[in-house]
Amino acid sequence: MKIFISILLLFTFFSCKSQDDFQETGNDSDSTITEYKSLRILIDSLKVDQKFLKILIRKSKYELSIWSDSIEIKKYPVVFGKNPVDDKLRQGDRCTPEGTFKVKMKYPHRLWSKFIWIDYPNEESWKKHYKAKTDGKIPKNADIGGDIGIHGVPEGYDYAIDYRQNWTLGCISLKNEDINELYEFVNTNTVVKIVK
Repeated sequence: MKIFISILLLFTFFSCKSQDDFQETGNDSDSTITEYKSLRILIDSLKVDQKFLKILIRKSKYELSIWSDSIEIKKYPVVFGKNPVDDKLRQGDRCTPEGTFKVKMKYPHRLWSKFIWIDYPNEESWKKHYKAKTDGKIPKNADIGGDIGIHGVPEGYDYAIDYRQNWTLGCISLKNEDINELYEFVNTNTVVKIVK
């Protein structure tokens, strides 16, 4: 039995992909064996301290992944605002912001199961907002917006994730089963990096 458990742990470890501080490695695989295992099992088997977990969201791949140092532990399919390509510059543009953020709060949500609130707009966001005004990309009186987070879907709406229907106003949306699993391992100040 000990040999079987050792083999299972070794297999789990090597099924996780490695990247250097969220940088692309060129591996375009859309699935890993880890997506079929619970996040709890993966974290326990790798002996990861959840205080140091990070979230990477890749808009072009429609995925959210959980990282510990340079190890990708698990990934989930996600969707975004109605404009999934551009960076958020103002309220009402229906874009999902890009940059490095932190979780500022998390709470149950009556419509979307759970809500993980990130600190958009942060200093980086404000700089981009003011530059867009200066460059004439957005109106001078535009507001920057806020209340961006990671959340589930309305009951029975998981197909929006399967079919990549970008339905939010700029938030990141997962299936309810996935947000419920992720929610347990996210803390205040968990780093959330969002890239194209």
